[in-house]
Amino acid sequence: MGAWAMAAWAASAGTGLAQQLGAVEPQLAREGGQPLPASGASAITNGQNVLMGGVPTGKPTAGVLALSLGEALARGLKQNLGIVLGEQSVRSAAGNRWFALSGILPTAGLRISQAREEINLEEFGFPVAPGESPIIGPFNVSALHVTASTAVFDYAAIQRAKAGGQAAEAAQHSFRDAREMVVYVTANLYLQAVTARSRIEAARAQLQTAQALYDRAVSQKKAGVVAGIEVVRAQVQVRSQQQRLIFYENEFAKQKLALERAVGIPLAQEVDLTDRLSYNSVAAMKLEDALKQAYDARADLRSAEALLRAAQANRQAAVGDSLPSLNVTGDYGQSSSAWDSLHSTYSVTAAVRVPIFQGGRERGRVLQADAQLKQQQAQLEDLRARIEYEVRAALLDAQAADDRVQVAKSASDLAADQLTQAQDRFTAGVASNIEVVQAQEVVATATDNYIAALYAHNLSKISLARAIGLSEERAKQLVGTK
Repeated sequence: MGAWAMAAWAASAGTGLAQQLGAVEPQLAREGGQPLPASGASAITNGQNVLMGGVPTGKPTAGVLALSLGEALARGLKQNLGIVLGEQSVRSAAGNRWFALSGILPTAGLRISQAREEINLEEFGFPVAPGESPIIGPFNVSALHVTASTAVFDYAAIQRAKAGGQAAEAAQHSFRDAREMVVYVTANLYLQAVTARSRIEAARAQLQTAQALYDRAVSQKKAGVVAGIEVVRAQVQVRSQQQRLIFYENEFAKQKLALERAVGIPLAQEVDLTDRLSYNSVAAMKLEDALKQAYDARADLRSAEALLRAAQANRQAAVGDSLPSLNVTGDYGQSSSAWDSLHSTYSVTAAVRVPIFQGGRERGRVLQADAQLKQQQAQLEDLRARIEYEVRAALLDAQAADDRVQVAKSASDLAADQLTQAQDRFTAGVASNIEVVQAQEVVATATDNYIAALYAHNLSKISLARAIGLSEERAKQLVGTK
């Protein structure tokens, strides 16, 4: 029962992590009085689950640690708290399996004793002649005995051992599933961090543009070409871009901290993320092929199936408690009144235990085990349906994200052209600075949309890998970093 319950908890916890750690795409930044974007990393961190923690190793160094996505994944698969705890859960399940096996394996023991006794014959019903003392002794008893016992047939113990083995197998599969979740979480944190860095670079470029336009407006005002209001508008835009840059720099620092914590890097260590966001189109995959891969490879499905077999064996064990069992016990020893005069003795006992009535205990165990079996069957069917949903949703997201990148890139190019034309019109004096400011807003929004689309595109590929159960093997290849 203990091993089966532990494995069931581990499997349910593992399958629920994907929902708890659903990717939070950064909101688009807006100026002109609109609120700044919320932090995607902080939204995930608020989940407070074990996969966001890690066991730091080593001490911070004075230099900068170069960290690629592949290196982050490798560190996460060693130092993430979910991995560390998962390894111990597997060991615990293995211990419970041996405990369950002890019910059918032989046992043996050695007993060495030295005693000094007095015996009252009348206590045991032996007659004593009148005038004779019933007390014999004191005398010494020296004994050395080896005792062995084994269950020749115990159906309940056999089924409990089987349930323990299935629970241990379920724990192994749950650990594999936890590794894939660590890959998913680590890759997501890495993508969020490089996304924030891309936004910093874009914000710096936009700040430079805003500063150049402000300088131009000042020059034109001095030349008497434009009114002072145009300078004020340009200065407001500079301050807005500075605010945007400060926000993204802070978010990038926090997202790097979240990544370092998840992969076990000391938080005081300076880290440089070497990979960057890039675009690689998603290879077409048929729904039937994706579902087949998922049903064949998903570790959480294998774990649920093992738990179902454990529940079935557990129910059979409950039924077996009402069946006869046969045990054989043997004892071989040497004993005497002194160690230098020992004599051999032995005994062999075969015992059949036949339960007749135990106050409804067996009936209660059968009802409990049957209820657990029905629950596990329902959870397995639900998991199959959820896998199909996740695969279908991941394929839809991958295709939509691919299309979104194309549209966002086109919109970004058009926004850049619009800003260039607005600058030319303002310089020529045929338009006010309002048109330039509006064009700058369009560029900022289009750039944020494009960066967000790249993030969603790369994350959709990791989610697809997770959905078909190949995340650990393919995450690095699927993410479009360079």
